[in-house]
Parts: sequence; C-alpha cells; structure tokens
Amino acid sequence: MSKKTARAVISGIVVMSALVLLLVVTVSEGAAYYKHVDEVMGNPSPWYGKAMQLHGFVVDDSIQKRPNSLDYRFKIKYGEAVVDARYTGIVPDTFKDASEVVLKGRLTPSGFEVEPDGVMAKCPSRYEAAGPKK
Repeated sequence: MSKKTARAVISGIVVMSALVLLLVVTVSEGAAYYKHVDEVMGNPSPWYGKAMQLHGFVVDDSIQKRPNSLDYRFKIKYGEAVVDARYTGIVPDTFKDASEVVLKGRLTPSGFEVEPDGVMAKCPSRYEAAGPKK
C-alpha cells in the first residue's frame, strides 16, 4: 500500500470515528424516557435523576400557586398512582384540574421536578367529535 493510500484510509477512519462520536453524544444528550405515572411510581427508585417525560392527569384541587410568583405545586396521576410535581414558570391556559399533561423533568425522592417550559397540557375538547347540531 502506498503512503498516499494509507493516509486516505487513516483520514477516512478518523472522520468516520468523529462522526460516530458526534452522533452518540448528540443522541444521548437529547434522549428522555416517556412514561406514565403508574409505570414510574410502581418502583420509583430506578427512575430518580433520569430525564423523562411523565404523562398523567392533574389531580382535582391539587394545584397550588405561591402568591406573587410563578411557583406551582400540584399532583398528577395515572391509574391509581399519584406523584407530587413542582414547577416554576408560566403554565399553558389548558393547565387545569383533571387536564391531561406531559411533564418534562426528573424524578426525585420528594417528587417530580419539572424543567423550565416543561409543562404541556392537552385540551380534550379539541379532540372530541362534535355532537349533533340542534
């Protein structure tokens, strides 16, 4: 093999290795689990500290907002499982009792810590079929 061919092969290996490393780092940073509350709260300790999206429904009368702040505490449930959640920020207009939500954040022993802009509330009325016109 000539020096020119050897350099080309080595350069190709270096470039491919760099691309694979970049792909692995990029995918692992953005990866997050998508789980329902009952899947996580059945055995919560393995989930502590892991980035995830947690799906559930806001428990009626559980939303508490600290006066003069954007600090919220509330509970979400799925099935019979319930978890406390904490969030600081602006909540969507559709964030209400019994609304379906997906929270982005991390589970801790004291509850679910929602990251900034991590509350996504669904509006069920948009997805229901329209009834007959009267």
